[in-house]
Amino acid sequence: MKVSKMFMARAHPGWLGLEYSAHGNNWVELKLPWNEKLLGEPDRPVLASGPIVSLLDMASGMSIWCARGTFMPVATLDLRVDYQRPAKECSAVWGRVECYRMTKSAAFVRGTAHDGDPEDTVATMAGVFMTLSADPKAVGRQIKAQAEAQAKAKETGNG
Repeated sequence: MKVSKMFMARAHPGWLGLEYSAHGNNWVELKLPWNEKLLGEPDRPVLASGPIVSLLDMASGMSIWCARGTFMPVATLDLRVDYQRPAKECSAVWGRVECYRMTKSAAFVRGTAHDGDPEDTVATMAGVFMTLSADPKAVGRQIKAQAEAQAKAKETGNG
């Protein structure tokens, strides 16, 4: 997936060290490498739950992009993660998420996290994402520019 390097190197995914693993028409698999900075408990070498949620959230967005065939901004509306067990000590965790249904403005995803054996899950997840047809920052800039133009037109008597 061509855009994965760009997204994995920036911001929160970059800080966590998320890595692209694989993808298909409507699914993505990412890896959260073992990192002692991401421990849930200082005396137990097990990845905390928060980074695993972030792993599944990022894989969710990317699975939506695969299903749509293009990048588009998405916003997490609902994300439920059910833990079955802690990850193994000093182990990476993989998250595989599929986008199984899309409507005009929503995408539905489900997935799992595991620490080496996909049949022995650490967690399962389900989520709903809002799909945005345009970059919200670009829309905001456009609205601001229109408001400024209207204000200027009023000042000059052209509005």
